[in-house]
Amino acid sequence: MEKPRKKPSRQQVYTLLVQVGRKDGDGLPEEATGGALMIYASGVDEAEAVRETVAILKQADLAPLDVTGYGTLSEREAQGHDIHDDERALMQRALDENSVVVAQMTPFFNGEESTSDEVEH
Repeated sequence: MEKPRKKPSRQQVYTLLVQVGRKDGDGLPEEATGGALMIYASGVDEAEAVRETVAILKQADLAPLDVTGYGTLSEREAQGHDIHDDERALMQRALDENSVVVAQMTPFFNGEESTSDEVEH
């Protein structure tokens, strides 16, 4: 009897920006008011990637407040995003490991977490 062929993975990697609030043990600097995490997460769709990301962040004692999705690698390329090799490598790692990779964590201090559509003059 032949071995059944492994189905090709339907997983894709999504770029997510997650804003987090404060929570005991979150690892943010003491004076920070929150933070933002750039994440590459695998999933069969963006909703699954977001659910998995939020669950993992909560397990890590972070307090996710908002998630913004930027799409897959091909979607970002179609939008004209400049994607460096190191970023591509992290995306590939998330796909290979079927995981959530935190690429960058930026703490916010004293109101820096204002929305991006607010313009400072």
